[in-house]
Amino acid sequence: MPLAHEAAFPLDAASPEQLRLDPASIGRMVALIEKHIADGRYPGAQIAFARDGKLALHRSFGSARVTPTPVDATDDTLWLLFSNTKVVTACAVWALVDRGALRFADAVADHVPDFARNGKADITVHDVLTHQAGFPNAGMPEAAWDDHELMRRTVCDYTLDWTPGSRVHYHASAAHWTAAVLIEALTGRDFRDFIRTEVIEPLGLGDELFVGLPDAKHARAADIHEPAAEGAHTILADRNSAAARRAGIPGGGGFATARAMAAFYQMLLNGGRLNGARIVSPRMVDWVTRNHTGDRPDENFDMPMHRGLGPHVRGTTPTIRGLGTIGGARTYGHGGVGSSYCWADPETGVSFAYLSNSRIPEPWHSIRMDLISNLAHAAIER
Repeated sequence: MPLAHEAAFPLDAASPEQLRLDPASIGRMVALIEKHIADGRYPGAQIAFARDGKLALHRSFGSARVTPTPVDATDDTLWLLFSNTKVVTACAVWALVDRGALRFADAVADHVPDFARNGKADITVHDVLTHQAGFPNAGMPEAAWDDHELMRRTVCDYTLDWTPGSRVHYHASAAHWTAAVLIEALTGRDFRDFIRTEVIEPLGLGDELFVGLPDAKHARAADIHEPAAEGAHTILADRNSAAARRAGIPGGGGFATARAMAAFYQMLLNGGRLNGARIVSPRMVDWVTRNHTGDRPDENFDMPMHRGLGPHVRGTTPTIRGLGTIGGARTYGHGGVGSSYCWADPETGVSFAYLSNSRIPEPWHSIRMDLISNLAHAAIER
């Protein structure tokens, strides 16, 4: 029986064949994921394809939870997005730029004056969102998850590891904590509330995408694991707690279904509009999904990542993380550490999401993501 919220999902359903997606290639992907689960690589996963504003496929695999009693993954299961969250948080900043509240060229300190401490006065919003701000290793204490004044002070106290703009180096959490503080300074609202009311709910995804998971939704959340010996999986206690789920860590704590992420990227492919709502402008989508860092290597990954202002771009280098080696040069998206990738291909109108619930170490994670994304690209018929 369909879930009560399914009628409101913003994408109508269509078959892969109707949307010019090759069932044989999709079947090979399904077989590969089923083999991964049978081999004990991860407990569960979920995938979704969408094209031209329609949902072609949404499928769940394996277990959402394995202890104390196994629970099957269903199409209603919510998966920890890890850094896929960054693009959703960045979208709230894009919307504020579209509304004239700030510019990407603004210094963060123009809007959060105390951010100027410790040599950060000239760091721009552009620097932060393209991972060039110079404080990649800064973090956030758990006490700040519920204390937004402490969150702001912590961000303002960040110190530099190197001169802003001189390097590209992935800011795993610091950039988007900075974005959260900026959103709150500009709106006077909790960043999670702003993201929800100005991005997620207008898209019709209010029951399938969360930055800050309400306690009432925790039963739908897949546990996140990491591999242990002989195909076993241990729970990552720090990411499965109720506090962590509620926190909505802006660079790594969102939850969603795969079809919600495919729909979010359909909004971008549609020039910032979905479900009758315009979230950002077409010009904004064009700007934030460009390659702003060229072929400069991201020192965290030892390869060019072609950073946009939220997502990263495939480009034309021989290697790329997660987006698929054979993907079109304009394909853009983001991943979640050791677990997932979501992307959009503006040449074909296809968006794809793959979410899983075990944080797999390298190099296997990147290898499997290249295989999965290549199979997704191989399914696309012109």
